[in-house]
Amino acid sequence: MLDPRGLRLGTASAAAADAVEMATWRVMSYFDTPLADIDRAVAHDPAWLMPRVMKAGYLLSLTEPSQLDACNALLAEAEPLLRASPPRECAHFEAVRAIAQGRWGPACGAWDALLIDEPRDALALQWAHQWDFLRGDAVALRQRPARALPEWDETDPLFPYVLALHAFGLEECNLYAMAEEAGRRALSLNPKVPWAVHAVAHAMEMQGRFDEGAVWLRQTQGDWADGNGLASHLWWHQALFRLEALDDVGVLRLVDAHLAGEALQCTLQRLDAASILWRLQLLGVDVSAHFRALLEGWDTAADGEAGYYAFNDVHVMLAKLGCGEVARAERWLARCATRAMTAEDARRANHAMSREVGLPLMRALLAMARGEIDAACDQLYAVRPAAPAFGGSHAQRDLIDQTLFAAAAKGGRIAPARAVFNERRLARPFTPLSRYWGERLGLVSTA
Repeated sequence: MLDPRGLRLGTASAAAADAVEMATWRVMSYFDTPLADIDRAVAHDPAWLMPRVMKAGYLLSLTEPSQLDACNALLAEAEPLLRASPPRECAHFEAVRAIAQGRWGPACGAWDALLIDEPRDALALQWAHQWDFLRGDAVALRQRPARALPEWDETDPLFPYVLALHAFGLEECNLYAMAEEAGRRALSLNPKVPWAVHAVAHAMEMQGRFDEGAVWLRQTQGDWADGNGLASHLWWHQALFRLEALDDVGVLRLVDAHLAGEALQCTLQRLDAASILWRLQLLGVDVSAHFRALLEGWDTAADGEAGYYAFNDVHVMLAKLGCGEVARAERWLARCATRAMTAEDARRANHAMSREVGLPLMRALLAMARGEIDAACDQLYAVRPAAPAFGGSHAQRDLIDQTLFAAAAKGGRIAPARAVFNERRLARPFTPLSRYWGERLGLVSTA
């Protein structure tokens, strides 16, 4: 049996194939989770490898180590089915197993090799894109979808979602006009492509178009705000636009409505909450109660959470420091270092991420919390060149620069902040937020 793009499937059950196609759409569109569809596929064909691989891959994509046992169990169930499975599905199994082992680079390499022969494998494109993002590989984010797109038919229902992947890759490579064009084209084909909305929002963010960005998200809100897993992150983008306008009241309103309490269901959402609260705190807004509520709802006590992914580790540190828990933050750093830097973990992608970015950044944040301001400035500036290597987007990593500005404004180490501020003022229009930091640093006249 073939899927709608002519790819051979390891099942003869049309019902199972339909369920996997729906699950693939959910993974790419973020509309509900794919778990029920995947379970339905298993029920229709218990001997099919791919549904179990899909379920393991989806759980791994949440970047929560608490899911590892379930993922490894699914892969163990799937392994005996390899012998009767098509080579393409076996390649997916190997890639997902590499992800479970923490070998994210080899996994993306496996998907890349698969896509050379099968450029219309939507799941390979989606998952390679996700882990390219987690690894901070901007070039791959742009190039991999570009290699596949000409092989796709524009009438394929999944084509706009692949185009959205390309749009985001273009944005992360600073090709903002091209990114916006690709994102808008994807939405012209199907307005319910939240990743395309996201790519355009990023392009506007990086160009300082904060009012236009806020309007963009309001105009498209009906197509992403309800029943969509990306909605929380797009609300975070709306908060960033309000932050750029120095509308701290508006930011807090968005936080309370969409990035707090029961709205936070997974780690990825809590990362955004910690990030926006930290930026508010840098501006002098008292959000300590918000941080405390966030930390209470974020189960980070288990040692298994620490050192799994440096990007997440840093945001947990932000939450601890945001409510003044310096001693707890110190213990967290020690646990992260112990897990991330052990010899047996040297093959894991997070080993290098932690060594090069995560641990130095957390040490800088701790130095700032202890009042060692000049040391914090030097450490924050030093980590910037390597920062893309621990994943996230330009917009997410801008937190490092804003923290540097805040530290420099408190201490006497203005030169590194001035250098970074000069980058900023040439890269985007002079927004209210940029002017605020320029004035705090004494680099812009307050007159």
